[in-house]
Amino acid sequence: MKRLTALTFCALLVLPLSAATPTAKPEEVGLSPERLERVNELVRRHLDARSFSGAVTLVARNGRIGHFEAHGLMDIDSGKPMQKDAIFRIMSMTKPVVGVSILMLIEEGKVRLTDPVSKWIPELKDVKVAVPQAGPPPPPAAAGGPPPAPRFYAVPADREITVRDLLTHTSGLGSGTISNYTRRAVALQGKESLADFIPRLGRTVLEFQPGTRWAYSAQDGFDVLARVVEIVSGLGFDQFAKQRIFDPLGMKDTFFYPSSGNPRMATLYSRQNGELRKQPDPNFVNGAYFSGGGGLFSTPEDYLQFGLMLVNGGQHNGRRLLAPRTVELMGSIAAPDTLPGRPKGESYGLSVRVVNDPMARNTWLSEGSFGWSGAFGTHFWVDRRQNLVAVVMTQTSNQEFLRDFENMVMQAVVGNGTVGGTN
Repeated sequence: MKRLTALTFCALLVLPLSAATPTAKPEEVGLSPERLERVNELVRRHLDARSFSGAVTLVARNGRIGHFEAHGLMDIDSGKPMQKDAIFRIMSMTKPVVGVSILMLIEEGKVRLTDPVSKWIPELKDVKVAVPQAGPPPPPAAAGGPPPAPRFYAVPADREITVRDLLTHTSGLGSGTISNYTRRAVALQGKESLADFIPRLGRTVLEFQPGTRWAYSAQDGFDVLARVVEIVSGLGFDQFAKQRIFDPLGMKDTFFYPSSGNPRMATLYSRQNGELRKQPDPNFVNGAYFSGGGGLFSTPEDYLQFGLMLVNGGQHNGRRLLAPRTVELMGSIAAPDTLPGRPKGESYGLSVRVVNDPMARNTWLSEGSFGWSGAFGTHFWVDRRQNLVAVVMTQTSNQEFLRDFENMVMQAVVGNGTVGGTN
């Protein structure tokens, strides 16, 4: 019997943790219930305006959830109410997961921020840089046709792309009109993997000289980083993320490819002429391509576990993923708001935006807050000063709503937080 009990205990130790998070009354974690109602009012206004079909909003402070609400519908046609455990396409909120993965490998001495990416992907060693050519503008594209070819010539890069360039969107890879035009010739085909596709990016051009400006690499930059993780670790990126991040944090509902017909999947919509219309998944959701730029699906409470790990200096539920100093560097200014391409008040860290001047950004967020968003209306941030994590998920892009959500959350903070969190 004693042996059986010991074996059972050992089995429990290796099982993934549950993502259940302690809850509290808002006032117990320094949030005003009356002011939090403004979050609900904001969502209702957007539901009435048909900005999106539904949303889940979540705020945690001092390690406990003080606000967690489901609003609207998961699917308009069926009238199915939104669920708190609905699964969302989180798109670019995948990028901070890639960032943490790379930082883990840096802590282990297997990767450096200054390493050229060609160390693992030699095809990216001699990528050329586009130089726009003067002349009359190209003719407009035919209705429904591809955009016209931009006029440019290519020159050698002043230096190679580094890991830091990719983490900070300063590489020029897949970052603008010309680079994305040349990418069309090497586009993903069928059920290709990162290993199949990433080497072909060596045949594209960079939008600018590495490190000279900031321009968002929506997919390619972080897909390359995900491939680096695969090569260095010997695991598919999906397995690395599961074994090293999701399972230790109890993120049981975060993965790349949910089963078809999952009843908890929120329907994806785009807003067209004031109406919401269903949209298909992106073409890279193919069962084989683990896109670091935007391939993950998750739930609000699952992603909260990731945020709680960051707000708590790299650990959560007794599991340490990163050192406190590493999390500090992740949320430090790597690409300042003075770099061409960055908006005032908002710099960029290692895979996350960083608020460096709230007034210049016109936001209620604290200085030093960091996080990121997804193209289909998901968003999170971590505020280590207020010991707060906030997550909102919809399935329709609406940047105005996300900014207003930030302000509605922060105006509800009325009590004192404890820096460093609880664990």
